[in-house]
Order: sequence, then C-alpha cells, then structure tokens
Amino acid sequence: QVQLAESGGGSVHPGGSLKLSCAASGSNFETYDIGWFRQAPGKEREGISYFTRSSGTTFYSDSVKGRFTVSRRNAENTAWLQLDSLKPEDTGVYYCAASRTRIATWYWESQYEFWGHGTMVTVSE
Repeated sequence: QVQLAESGGGSVHPGGSLKLSCAASGSNFETYDIGWFRQAPGKEREGISYFTRSSGTTFYSDSVKGRFTVSRRNAENTAWLQLDSLKPEDTGVYYCAASRTRIATWYWESQYEFWGHGTMVTVSE
C-alpha cells in the first residue's frame, strides 16, 4: 500500500508556472502507475496526465498537452507535474493517484486505488 501527499500548489498570474510534487510513502513506488487529475470549481474531476511504471511513457489530456510535464524519480518516491503557461481555466484542486494494477484507460478515476488529498492551484489576474 502507498500513501500519497501532494504539495506545491498556490496562486499565480496567467502565464505563470508551478511545480507540483507527489510524495509517496511506503515501498515499491516503482511498481505503481501514477496519474494526475484535477477538479475545477463546479466540475467533475478529470484526468490530465499519466506516467507508466516501467516504460516511462507519458500521456496528457488535450487541455494541458504542451504546457504540463510529468516526471518521476522512483529512488526518491516522488512524482512531479510541471505546470507552465498557466491559464485561469487551470484553476482547481490537483490530485495524484497511484495504481498497482495495470491500467487500461489512464484517465478513468476508477483505475486508481490510491489518492492524495490534493493541492489547490489558482490562476487569476
């Protein structure tokens, strides 16, 4: 089992950047696929990025592709999500999630067994 804790959220102006961290406690971090989700005010949670455990393949939603970058370092039990060129519509609570089992559809919440509590990102003038 793994516990996840996000950090790094905050308030920025449009065009700004943030780097979110997802720290995992427990063992065998390298055996988990990691997903990033966000929930905007009044909206459902959506999958925005995914990093496989083995091949290092990454996926992004169309809404963040080219602006966000996901990474991980298994030796540090940490994953990151770099947020660049932020827009007001990026405002929301950002979550990292982990799955021990192989994921078929990375942006489905139900595919992940473990979740952090989230970190808030606010983009405004």
